[in-house]
Amino acid sequence: MSSGTSKIVESIMSVAQEKADGIIQEANAEVSQINANAEKTAEAEKTKILENGKKQSDMRYQQIISEAKMNARRAELGAKEDVIEAAFNQAIGELKIKASSGDEEYKDSLSKMIMEATQEIGGNDLILQLNEADTQKFKDDLSSQGSDSFEIEGIKFTLGEPIDAIGGAILKTANGDIEVNNTIEARLERFKSILRSEVAEILFK
Repeated sequence: MSSGTSKIVESIMSVAQEKADGIIQEANAEVSQINANAEKTAEAEKTKILENGKKQSDMRYQQIISEAKMNARRAELGAKEDVIEAAFNQAIGELKIKASSGDEEYKDSLSKMIMEATQEIGGNDLILQLNEADTQKFKDDLSSQGSDSFEIEGIKFTLGEPIDAIGGAILKTANGDIEVNNTIEARLERFKSILRSEVAEILFK
């Protein structure tokens, strides 16, 4: 090979080498960039996963705390309800004793309950129903008259069949169309929501 040809070959080889080196450098740079981008992406994904995990963990924590507070509140309300109900039961027991004693205080209360029901029902010919003990007391008081009827302030009352009640009275019109329940149990039920608030205020203030 002549010296001129050798120089041409060497020149071509030199240019090819330079191009090859350039391509390799570009490839290496691209690989490095890809690796860097991959690391950034992986790190971002890792951070995202960790953040999501923390959010889920925080949400679960708050959920557990919320459920615990709710359960505690339910338990507290349940306990208060039990105490209030116990207070009502105790009051009912004391009312039974008071009603069965037949003392003057109960007699006055019974008279007021009868007259309240009378005013509510209207009319002047009414059937009066009381519990067994009160019915018998009225019958004993009326025995001298030989009748189950009596008048108060121009209103005629006739004793009806005894009822199952602690005390108080049920009044009906003679035809039975209108009835007013003013027994102790009915009064307690009517005023229970108000009484419950008052009892709760006294017990838990």
